Amino acid sequence: MLVFDADDTLWENNVVFERVIDDFLEWLEHPTLDRVQLRAVLDDIERANAVTHGYGSKVFLRSLRECLERLRERPATEAERREIDGLAVALLTHQVELMPGVADALDELAGRHELLLLTKGEREEQQRKLDACGLLHHFKAAHIVPEKNVETYRWLVREHAVDPARAWMIGNSPRSDILPARAAGWNAVFIPNANTWVLEHDELDPADAGVLHLSTFPDLLRHF
Repeated sequence: MLVFDADDTLWENNVVFERVIDDFLEWLEHPTLDRVQLRAVLDDIERANAVTHGYGSKVFLRSLRECLERLRERPATEAERREIDGLAVALLTHQVELMPGVADALDELAGRHELLLLTKGEREEQQRKLDACGLLHHFKAAHIVPEKNVETYRWLVREHAVDPARAWMIGNSPRSDILPARAAGWNAVFIPNANTWVLEHDELDPADAGVLHLSTFPDLLRHF
């Protein structure tokens, strides 16, 4: 069983958020903090909001507003809220852009293996991307979950009656795709993306034989 992450594995996603963050930090023009320090404040706020409110564009906008309020030590004005909403329009209008080689590789892999899709985030937002991607016919099922942790992977094995040792999680996130899957007894394929969200970063054990490191999505065809 091959299980695929969606955002930043099958299609680009976080690069759009990064562009909005760049515009936001430039707009802030803080008098004493540089961009690295400002980004650290935003990362802390996003980390806390992910635990409490989950993921997606709405939570991201909440984090931008809270970042402004923390830095300016006052509530955001209506004009500032409109400015932030305007910066984030790209999140709502962004079209699904598949990674190079994804469509052709899935065509071949679907003829050889059982494929599942596993993505986390706000259900309506993630479903919109799934509906637009043109890939769903390759997958036996697509699951949208609020978080990817060890219990998520154990549940998926029970749901589809699969031996964990024969399951492979394929994704770009060490924190959500690779480490919890390995902790649940799965194998994993790590395909890094230069635009992976900083909160999804984590250290992988280079000696872990259960993790296959690949450079591009089509490289999967040489192993599966």
